[in-house]
Amino acid sequence: MNAGDDGVETRELAYFVAVAEELHFGRAARRLGIAQPPLSRAIQRLERRLGTRLLDRDSRTVTLTEAGETLLREGRAALAAVSAAVRRTRRAGRSEPSLVLAAKPDADAGLLPVILTAYAATPDALPVDIVFSSWERGAMVRDGRADAALMHAPREDLTGLAFEDLLTEAQVAVLPRRHPLAARAVLSMADLDREPLPRWPRAAPDGTYRMAESGHLMHLIALGRAVAVVPESVRANLRHDLVGVPVADAPPTTLVLAWPEGSRSRALAAFVRSAAEAARTARPAPAAENTHAAQTTRPAGAAQEPAPQTGQTTQTAQTTPAGLPAQVADYRWAGVSRRDGGRPTGGGASPSPTRR
Repeated sequence: MNAGDDGVETRELAYFVAVAEELHFGRAARRLGIAQPPLSRAIQRLERRLGTRLLDRDSRTVTLTEAGETLLREGRAALAAVSAAVRRTRRAGRSEPSLVLAAKPDADAGLLPVILTAYAATPDALPVDIVFSSWERGAMVRDGRADAALMHAPREDLTGLAFEDLLTEAQVAVLPRRHPLAARAVLSMADLDREPLPRWPRAAPDGTYRMAESGHLMHLIALGRAVAVVPESVRANLRHDLVGVPVADAPPTTLVLAWPEGSRSRALAAFVRSAAEAARTARPAPAAENTHAAQTTRPAGAAQEPAPQTGQTTQTAQTTPAGLPAQVADYRWAGVSRRDGGRPTGGGASPSPTRR
């Protein structure tokens, strides 16, 4: 399989990426399951074909040239795209197709059951398989393991994804019930400055740390080892020994439905439409009685909808879901605040929103 007009094969890219990541031919060969001499020859052929040196190597060290750094970055993306295409093609060719939705446990603001019910009522709805993951949902959509994912903006990386806002919420601090701040009606971020932060097993790009499962975090909080600032809908599912206190100056967080940019799936278009419509009409379940009274949450865009006068019907502008083909006319849907590739494109006020 050729990767482009220069005749570079995906196998050669995989060989180079392994060497570039290991910076050691022996380790790269073992990782690839091949002998070292054929790997060295393959890299030399790739350098001749591209007309540039990719690696500086001597008897002790291997380092990347500037061209090698570029090919490592682009090669990773190309290999990921090929793998995603293979997965999506195989899934599309199944005799019994389905949609795969990636979600985080207890992080759907109560909308997931409503979304699934709304989609199931649409013509030709496919079965929806739900895969739960705390931190890999975006990656699952990008690499073809999932068709769509429920995610939170801006805290999660939406690069390469189109998405729709479903629900914007304030945030609360989750504390042990016995914590000195637990009885406060409202907090500020400054109140939490000296509170213990969770110790996650691996660092995120922004320097914070993250855990494998959200349930682990809640257990740490109950033990007094951590606090967390989370969407206020999480309070409805808190353990009896935890409370959620509103944080006045915490930035709002938005639950979004994300999917691959450029998707042409009619089934996915119908699912996005169903999710958007469900978010406009549904209300999340009220927080449990053992927490502070929650501020009202609403689906994104609801505040802009005027109440109809007596005897008057409402009509909403129609748009095509962001990132989905405009020609899928039979899946047009009630317009809501839409985003494409992480950039806002307006509030659905016109049939053809302008990208910016």
